[in-house]
Amino acid sequence: MIAALLTGLAASPWTWAALRYGAIALAVLLFLLALRRSGERAGRLAERLKTTEKANDVQRQMLEAAARRPRDRDELAERLRDGRF
Repeated sequence: MIAALLTGLAASPWTWAALRYGAIALAVLLFLLALRRSGERAGRLAERLKTTEKANDVQRQMLEAAARRPRDRDELAERLRDGRF
């Protein structure tokens, strides 16, 4: 009984058309989900790059400030006297 029903459905052209359109819809849905996930990943990577660039800029500024600092107390006193500090 069940085998006859399944055989009848498998032989029907409407069933094959429905399966074909269902497979196409599933493929499109999976493609769109993958595209969304890839966009989210790209957004996270862009945010991480922006944060890293900001941290590198702050570190570069700190290194430049450290390079301009007085070497010892005498140089500090000299800069304070000259008004260059």
